[in-house]
This record gives sequence, structure tokens and C-alpha cells, in this order.
Amino acid sequence: MTTDSPRWIASSYSNNGGACIEWAPEHAAAAGEVLVRDGKTPAGPHLTLSVDAWAELVDFAKSQS
Repeated sequence: MTTDSPRWIASSYSNNGGACIEWAPEHAAAAGEVLVRDGKTPAGPHLTLSVDAWAELVDFAKSQS
């Protein structure tokens, strides 16, 4: 199941002066895949990540702070 226009929220790990990674949590819950985009270009492309790949990205972001 996919959504035509998912609700995007800023990741809590991307609070660095406006350079935000956004993701669509409801889409992730419904489809089992995580949509990720650059918050500065909301009309631009997005990545579709597996839940495992998203978890690895979050772990990476945590290790950078």
C-alpha cells in the first residue's frame, strides 16, 4: 500500500540549521518501507528505504553527533 501524498516530518536527527531529512511515518507503517527526502527541496525526488536500511541510517546519524 502506498499513499499518493504522504505526510512528511523532519527527522529528529537532522536539526542542523535547516538542512533537514524528512520521512513519511504513516507510509512506513502502512507499506513497510520508509520514504526519505531532502526537506529543502520537497518537490524533488525521494529515496525508498527498507526498514533495515532506515535503521542503519538512524544509527549512522546518532554516531555523528
